[in-house]
Parts: sequence; structure tokens; C-alpha cells
Amino acid sequence: MPFNPEKFVEEAVKDVKEKVGDGKAIIAVSGGVDSTVAAAVVGKAIGHNLVAVHVDTGLMRKNESENVKKALSSVVELHVINASDRFFEALKGASEPEKKRKIIGEMFIRIFEEEAKKSGAKFLVQGTIAPDWIESGSGLRDTIKSHHNVGGLPKDMDLTLVEPLRELYKDEVRKVGAALQLPKELYERQPFPGPGLAVRIMGEVTPEKAGIVREACAITEEELEKAAADGKMELPWQYFAVVLPVKSVGVLGDARVYGVTVAVRAVDSLDGMTAKASKVPPDVLEAISDRITRKLSGKVNRVVYDVTSKPPGTIEWE
Repeated sequence: MPFNPEKFVEEAVKDVKEKVGDGKAIIAVSGGVDSTVAAAVVGKAIGHNLVAVHVDTGLMRKNESENVKKALSSVVELHVINASDRFFEALKGASEPEKKRKIIGEMFIRIFEEEAKKSGAKFLVQGTIAPDWIESGSGLRDTIKSHHNVGGLPKDMDLTLVEPLRELYKDEVRKVGAALQLPKELYERQPFPGPGLAVRIMGEVTPEKAGIVREACAITEEELEKAAADGKMELPWQYFAVVLPVKSVGVLGDARVYGVTVAVRAVDSLDGMTAKASKVPPDVLEAISDRITRKLSGKVNRVVYDVTSKPPGTIEWE
């Protein structure tokens, strides 16, 4: 039976009303497709009893927090919290991907618990979707990677979870967004990982590395979107840059420099469960490389392109 987004919304709203009742709920809104659609569903069910919070972790895309607040003004009243210092401090010394994800997941929960006490909220709404809990593993399923909103949840969490999109895949979530008549630019955004740029920094996360990957991601997005608008290629399903823990020798003027390597990743997919590397024209890759190495001169001196499919790789590097 084909997925019916209108019927799903009707049933999801009913379920949320039954679960939350007259209580208050708090939702983490990253600005991504999943959390935005979840906010719209729950807002439809409980109205002003939903408290929407956006946490600036210091690991967001360029100008993300400002853009999210502006874009979501028609959907929810959004409270923005700057917690970047707390996240960078908690991540000090952590380089293993699973550890980083769990640190981030717990930090999010602690912040939401603090905010929930201020509002009296007893429920936490998350935009968890099927790939999140499938890849996080449980029982007979292997853990591919612990999603921060699943494997990173602390056992002593005080809030009751509400996850209206839990059984959906990304393409279905987008259909629900359309059925809710959200602005197209919200429900058609490319996916962005919950842990943010932390999973695009291989090794320990630092403010300096976050600054490098933030700029590299912005350049990658701009150049690929321009190429798609110019008819050179189809816009990929997801596209970004990654900072590798690899340094190599380069030249800056007449001097020898030792800079980091950035990997560009662009994939085509339907639901994120499988993916193929996008076919990006060489001149577009050259433009990306040129802009990244010029903008981040002295910091980045090498750019490579990832042609791996999922499987065997994952879309994000961590």
C-alpha cells in the first residue's frame, strides 16, 4: 500500500494528543527536515504547549542558527541557545566516532532537561526516523553508528520521548512536510547530521577545525548548487566537506606549508539507506578545490573527492 502522508498526519496528531494530553513538550529543532516536520506535527497536536529550542553547538553550518530562526518563524516560536563552549569542552580529547556521538547526545539531553524545568515540560520530542534507530543497532542488529538521538540518550533521562516520525524514511518525511504545507525550502533541505560538523571532523573536535570544515562545507554547497542551477549536473541528495586527520606538504608563494586535507562528498540517494557517489563535472570539482584552498590558505592545501558508495561506506564519514 503506498504511503499516504495526509493519513499519517491525522494519525500522528491523534497519537501525540493521547500521549501528551494537556502536558507540555520540548522539541530540539536543528533546522533539518526531520526536526522541522516533527515540530509541525506536534505543534498541530498541542499548539502552544510545545516549546521549540534550537541549540547552537558551535558545530552548525555557516550562519545556520540565524537562518533556522528566520526560516522557522512561520512554523514555531523558536528559542535559540548558544552552548558552543559547553560542547567543545565536553568533546576535548574525544576522537573515537562513537564516543563523540554519545557525548553530543548526552549534552543535548542535559540542555533540554534544563530548559524543560523552566517551562514545566515533561516530554521531549525528537525527529527520529527509521534509519536512525536501524543504524544505531539493538538486539540482533549490528551498530553501524550510534545516532546521537538514539545511542547517545542517557539512561537517567528525566523526559518522556515522543517520536512521531520514528517509522518513516526520509522520502516519506518530505511528503509529510508537503502535506503539512510547510515552505518547500524547509522540507526539501539536504540532510544534516544531528551531531553537526563534529562527524565531519575526523579525530578530536576543536573550534579551529570546526571553522575550517564550516567554510569548506559552505563553499562545497555553493558551488554544487550553482552547477545544478546552471544545468551542469543534477543537485545531489547530500553534499558537504570533511576535514581529515591527514596533513601533507604544499606550497604557499615560495614557502613550504604543511596543511590539512579536505574531502568533498556528494551522493545521490532516496532514503539514505543506500547511496551512490554523484557524478560531479571535473571543472566543478576544480572550482571547489580552488575556492577552499584560497579561502583557507595556509590551513588546507589539498582537496580530494570521495567516490565511495553506501555500502560499503556510509554517507557521513563518522
